[in-house]
Amino acid sequence: MQQYNGKGIADGVAAGPILYYDRGRQPVIPAAVEDTGAELKRYEAAKTEAHKQLQTLCDKALKKAGKESAAIFEVHRMMLDDEDYNASVTNRITGEKVCAEYAVAATGDEIAGKLSAMDDDYLRARSADVEEISGLMIRILSGTSAMTEPPEPVILVAEDLSPSETVQFDRSKLLAFVTRDCSANSHTAILARTMNLPAVTGIDIDSSWNGKQAVVDGCNGTVTIDPDEGLMNEMLLLRHRDEEHMQLLQQFKGRPTVSRSGRKIRLCANIGSVTDTRAALENDAEGIGLFRSEFLYLESNGLPTEELLFNCYKTVAKDMAGKQVVIRTLDLGSDKQAAYLDPGHEANPAMGWRGIRICLDRPDIFRTQLRAIYRASSFGDLAVMFPMIVSLDEVRKCKGIMADVKAELKKEGLPFKEDMETGIMIETPAAAVISESLAKEVDFFSIGTNDLTQYTLAIDRQNAKLESIYDSHHPAVLELIRMTIENGHKAGVRVGICGELAADTSLTQTFLDYGVDELSVSPSFILTVRSAVINAD
Repeated sequence: MQQYNGKGIADGVAAGPILYYDRGRQPVIPAAVEDTGAELKRYEAAKTEAHKQLQTLCDKALKKAGKESAAIFEVHRMMLDDEDYNASVTNRITGEKVCAEYAVAATGDEIAGKLSAMDDDYLRARSADVEEISGLMIRILSGTSAMTEPPEPVILVAEDLSPSETVQFDRSKLLAFVTRDCSANSHTAILARTMNLPAVTGIDIDSSWNGKQAVVDGCNGTVTIDPDEGLMNEMLLLRHRDEEHMQLLQQFKGRPTVSRSGRKIRLCANIGSVTDTRAALENDAEGIGLFRSEFLYLESNGLPTEELLFNCYKTVAKDMAGKQVVIRTLDLGSDKQAAYLDPGHEANPAMGWRGIRICLDRPDIFRTQLRAIYRASSFGDLAVMFPMIVSLDEVRKCKGIMADVKAELKKEGLPFKEDMETGIMIETPAAAVISESLAKEVDFFSIGTNDLTQYTLAIDRQNAKLESIYDSHHPAVLELIRMTIENGHKAGVRVGICGELAADTSLTQTFLDYGVDELSVSPSFILTVRSAVINAD
């Protein structure tokens, strides 16, 4: 019996035989072509076929795992039509006179490389989407096929797994996933959680495991090869308890998020793209507490236009059908770099040119985004929120630019919501300490606990060497949260929490005691947090 430790990305336990899956991708050769026109036609034909296959996968995912999982393939279809992606492929075919397979592979590697180099888990996970699209196109162009289904239920072990590979399987033939590489924010991880499949990543997998019995514990992030009978029985019992727990959580759909003592909390979702609204609604979110708008900037090779931003925000506003959507203005910088902004080298990017500092330095970018948000506000209940605030002066400058934008829109005769709410992120100790003054300038606060912890403890949250002393429950962090909520309420300002701690149910009672008004979490945590609130005093 051998146990391996990794990271659980989908809770639950499973026991059964291993199927080792080797994708066996071959390197794509940059074969030269003379007739670039014919090669472009091959590429367009492959795109048409890819759309058909993605629609089929979308239909399968809808039946097996619901709307949230089906939305993954809708995202892939949108990415397949991305102007920058297609322009890059086309330019390589016509400019370098290479085959479509190589043009697709080179483009996919370039875009995925930029995303995977980021420290932000959500954005890094999007690199897998780009690789998935490129892999599908290469398979179609080269005439190769994906994996075949196993004859019996198995624990699938692989270097990594794409969403299309995951959803191809009959759910009854899958017990769990084990991979060497897979982000907790990847779509494969989302599929695993939606399909109630335990999943563990970060395991040094071995092809010799094929056919051996194993136990996968997604809660503790362990994989045991050749387990003894006692462990097998224990895991089967835990699996039964997990299934009962998941069924119990469904009873919290549609219920108000109110504690036993009558404390009402608004429970919202954090999203990073337009299609994430489906997951938010599917999990019964009461609104969008944080729309990370920077993804629209990072997936592009240049600044997105006002029309593109407007259409994205309008879609989310309409999809949420009257529920409030809080759009955080672009929070670029630090680990989320857009090369076209030419940020230059920074010795300490986490404390450098980022967030609202970029917006105020580049008001042209800021005004474009604010115009798009205001225009979209006439289609639903939108609110705007500014990140990385450290002073009153910054807030007042933002409000000044907002006033100018509203005057412009009025002059142009474009409709917008005049009294759209304005808020700020409290994610620096400076903002928390002066929160009483800041509260007089805005309608709401949202506490970003990830950066607040990092800056309060002077510990880089991305540094693995410091993991053992990175303490998000540190008394200083909790005191800053309490102080912010108290100061916000003095001025009649509502205060929410949208960082990782919002989903930490061991602190739910503490946050209720502090008087928090809103918790905003990843869609998959909404019912768990609602359960914690309802059962709290």
